[in-house]
Amino acid sequence: MPGSFPDRERTLGSLLRQAYGLLQTRTYAALGARGFSDLRAAHSAVFRHIEPEGSRVTDLAAQAGMAKQSMSYLIEALARSGYLSMVPDPVDGRAKLARLTRRGHEAMAALIALSAQFERELGRKMGVAKSRQLRALLEDATAAMQPGTHRPVAGPR
Repeated sequence: MPGSFPDRERTLGSLLRQAYGLLQTRTYAALGARGFSDLRAAHSAVFRHIEPEGSRVTDLAAQAGMAKQSMSYLIEALARSGYLSMVPDPVDGRAKLARLTRRGHEAMAALIALSAQFERELGRKMGVAKSRQLRALLEDATAAMQPGTHRPVAGPR
């Protein structure tokens, strides 16, 4: 990626980061054609973690691994643009939940559709069998890395 330090080694983390970076860049660039030109990759921290019934800012920040102030900034921007609304938390009246609006749900649907489109394109470029294998391996890797999973970890091949 231009402007960033090159990874010294082609580690698994480096490869996953590069692949995700390409997916994210293409997806958010394509959103403009679908009427969401004001969304940026940074907003993915909200879209990735928001619950259907809404989420507290502190929960979103913790899930995204970022400061509450940074998440608040993203949420305020998305609310001003009509993607989110702030509603009272039914469990704790002092707290508020960020909840997707109709436009927010439309953006979420577009993000999911664009991700699926990218996956189909990847299948055409690298072969459907390899693309499916990649997906299955990533599902397995994600499950194996969950806390409490005690599978032996082999070193790099």
